Amino acid sequence: MKINLVIFLTATKGQKESNRIEIVTKPVESTFRPVKGDIIDDPGFDPRFHNGYEVVKVTVNYVTNECYVSLHPLALEIEEISIDDYLKKLVANKWHISSKEEIIAE
Repeated sequence: MKINLVIFLTATKGQKESNRIEIVTKPVESTFRPVKGDIIDDPGFDPRFHNGYEVVKVTVNYVTNECYVSLHPLALEIEEISIDDYLKKLVANKWHISSKEEIIAE
């Protein structure tokens, strides 16, 4: 089954990218699907802040054999890393910056 991992990243007041929101996705193939409460680990996650992200929602489309897994949002309001640096680390590990329109179209 194709699984699409989805994270919403926000940078809030106090950083130069104030109130910026980005959606990142990563398609993976798996023989099982996560459930709400599972923790997803990935080399793109910065270990200074996360050992993994909690699954908050799972949507399965049996017609297309796809599963969308929404992970807990990350707010970079108190973290010591800019949203640009975090995005670079995610992209270097096969995550993609996506638009809302791309998510809806899939």
